[in-house]
Amino acid sequence: MTTGGAAAPEAPGYHDDKKAYLRRLKLIEGQVRGIGRMVEDDAYCIDLLTQISAVSKALESLSIALADDHIHHCVQHAAASGDAAEIDRKMDEVMTVVKRLVK
Repeated sequence: MTTGGAAAPEAPGYHDDKKAYLRRLKLIEGQVRGIGRMVEDDAYCIDLLTQISAVSKALESLSIALADDHIHHCVQHAAASGDAAEIDRKMDEVMTVVKRLVK
């Protein structure tokens, strides 16, 4: 796999924790389905908002974990390559993600 002309790590940074990420995503998916059932059952507005907030926090936590994996794998790989352009690209990716996460 290549990005921007430089060799990229063989697997994504989250690869070693892939099963754990999939479990977390299935839990979040279940939470979202539960919110749908709550709407069907005319649940109280505040209860819905509480559950939506929990899903948002779970997704945020997952995003932070993925960003951490990216830094410790993909960015580290770019740094080890010594390719200044690739290092800049990876750092720009990280900053773009950080900006999204803090909005």
